[in-house]
This record gives sequence, C-alpha cells and structure tokens, in this order.
Amino acid sequence: MTEAKTFALGDFVLQGGMTLRGAQLSYTTYGTLSPDRDNVILYPTSYSAQHHDIEWLIGPGRVLDPSRWFIVIPNQFANGLSTSPSNVGGAYDRGRWPDVTYLDNIRAQHRLLTEGLGIDRLAMVYGWSMGGQQAYHWGALYPEMVERLCILCGSARTAPHNQVFIQGVRATLTADAAFRDGWFHETPVRGLRAMGRVYAGWALSQTFYREELWRGIGFASVEDFVVSGWEGNFLRRNANDLLAQLWTWEHGDISANDRYRGDLRRALGSIRAKTLLMPGDADLYFQVADNAREVPHIPFARLKPIPSAWGHRAGNPAQNPEDERFIAKAVAELLAT
Repeated sequence: MTEAKTFALGDFVLQGGMTLRGAQLSYTTYGTLSPDRDNVILYPTSYSAQHHDIEWLIGPGRVLDPSRWFIVIPNQFANGLSTSPSNVGGAYDRGRWPDVTYLDNIRAQHRLLTEGLGIDRLAMVYGWSMGGQQAYHWGALYPEMVERLCILCGSARTAPHNQVFIQGVRATLTADAAFRDGWFHETPVRGLRAMGRVYAGWALSQTFYREELWRGIGFASVEDFVVSGWEGNFLRRNANDLLAQLWTWEHGDISANDRYRGDLRRALGSIRAKTLLMPGDADLYFQVADNAREVPHIPFARLKPIPSAWGHRAGNPAQNPEDERFIAKAVAELLAT
C-alpha cells in the first residue's frame, strides 16, 4: 500500500460560497516524473474509494504502467483521507458539512499539480465512475492542460435515473436510527448493511447473477457475495463521508459553473482532449446511451463500450482479467496517439 502525502490548501473557498478552513488534499504518486514533466496521468478516486482501493491497476503490464508514466491519485474530498466530514471537526462537525462539488475537487487538484508538483500538462486523466466524472470536468475546465481523457462508466452530467438511484441509496442509509438532525451520531450498522445490499443489485448486471459469476471470485452463494463483498465493503467506511460523496455525485454537471452557465453542449464542445468513453454495456446507471448522446458534441471523442456482464464494475475489473485486458488494450492505443 502506497503511503499518502498531504497538500495543504489553506482556507479553501467552495463553489457554494462556504470555506473549508485548513483544507487538505491527500494524494499518492507512482513512477518518475520525466525531465520535461510531460508523462503525467491523473487518476481521481471513485465513490467511497481511497487511493489504495484503486491503485491495483498501476504496475508493469497493468492498465497504467509506472515505468513509463508518472501517475497521481488525488483523494477526493469526503473520502476520509482528504478533508472530510470524518476528519474536519470544528465548525463543520455534527451535520454542518458544506456541499462540495466536482468543480471544488478539480480546483483543489489543479492547485496540487501546479503549485505542489510543478505540473502544467496532463498526458491523460483516467477515471472510473465518480473518477470518470471528475475527468470530464478536467477536460471542460482546463482544456488547454489535458491531452487525453479516458472515462470509464461515467457521464458529463449525472442522468435523472442515476440521481434516482443515488436518492434511493441515501434514503436507505439515512433510515437508520443513528441518523439524527442531518448527521450520523454513531455507526449505522443496519443502514450500511442495507446500503450494501441495495448497491449489490445495481452495480452488477442481471446476467452476472444469472450466470453465477460470483463463484469465480471466491464466493459460495449470492448471500455470501452480498454480505462479504458489499455489506462488508461499506461497513469499512464512515457514513457521513459516504453521505457527502453522494451529494457530489448527484449534482455532477460539467456545465454547472460560471463559465458554461448550464449549457452542457457548449461545455462538451470545449473539450480539446482526445477522449475515449468506455461505458459498460450492461451498466445499470451509467448507460451507453448517455455517452452516445455526448460523443457528437465532443470534438475528438470515441465511444468504445466494454462488452461485459459485470455491469458498472466492468470499469473497475479488479477481479475480472478479461475486462482488464480489454481496457488495457484500449488505453494503450489511446496513449499511443
């Protein structure tokens, strides 16, 4: 597990007008920065993930090779490592955590790269799910800085059906008696277990369950898979952090800022990076159709769905070598252009 470093942001003014005082961004790096500083790949974190959950795909022969690339993983706000409800204290304790947008995350990451690491070019931004949505934001907010985007199972604007999914997860989690006055006062074990069970039905496809693909990754039954693989995963996390990240995800929109003022087509059209969109063809909430509607408006975009029964998890195939090979080949081709 790679040890994280910390970049101090100071008093960081959020898009919504509140200030995160003494804000910090946790990050890790892999590989060696080239003398020309032109081999940087930014790899933002996904929902509930910390850097050690996603660094599995970094390594010789993996999707991102640190012998060639200098890879930076910034932990997004509210993931428990960067400034989060679970570690902020002070004025933002006890249910007063402010709303944090993707724009806030990208501005913080930009400062890390430019002020902290002296980097002003990105060979690629690579991201899955919430990480993919951050990649879209990078392309629209700093088009002159980003050469390539590789977006797996993400969208430029969180779709209405996706929002309903998020709202259902939130309602499940906050139904626990530990949630009072907008805050979890103790660990909501029942709520976290329920959240994991709901999530398990959405993150994998019907085909995954029908063909019992969970057997191939070491589970004896569906119940074993749900309890150990999903309930156990969310029980590791702080419920207030999970709640805060849901808000960021639900309100994802690359045009929701002063530059684009809600004009999604204009925001998509501003992206100058060579863009590879890789939805999972069985993803139940980031659908191929969402990306297909975006592609005509992004000047240098290509759509390449992942043919997989793993649903949303096709974009993060830690236990699925076939999908990893598909993604690695596509990424290698993108980086060669």
